Amino acid sequence: MSLDALLPPIRDHVAGLGFELVDLRRTGTMQRPILQVRVDRPDSRPGQGVTAEDCAGISRSLERFLESRAMVGPRYVLEVSSPGLERPLRWPEHWRRFVGQRARVRASALGGRRTVEIVGVPDEEHVVVRGEDGAEATLALDQIAEATLVVDWARIGKRGQS
Repeated sequence: MSLDALLPPIRDHVAGLGFELVDLRRTGTMQRPILQVRVDRPDSRPGQGVTAEDCAGISRSLERFLESRAMVGPRYVLEVSSPGLERPLRWPEHWRRFVGQRARVRASALGGRRTVEIVGVPDEEHVVVRGEDGAEATLALDQIAEATLVVDWARIGKRGQS
């Protein structure tokens, strides 16, 4: 089954468990494919996301789900993990959630990899960002090769002191 075909049922299953699918990737080889699933809590803040126990529970449930529907081959490896502090930004809802924060974005429209501020998400296909020079750009989400949050260590430190 293709990754595009796996995405909706996996996203729905993870949501049914009370978590958010952050990223889904297939790596490995044809003989031993690896399905990498990154999950988070829908309301998490940096440093307060999923636990190892959460990942283990999601992994067991997702494994049963995928195998019962013959969505994966017999020799696959399932990896469920947290997205980490510099979490990927893949879908419009990710960008909306982090408006006002900084992201590291790789897109040809930006001339490569740039650190930008997320300004807004006008529709399901675009994001508006502001470069370090203050110039705003509207990027098509399908033209972004890679994007991750940039950790604001000062903000995290202030939360820890509260």
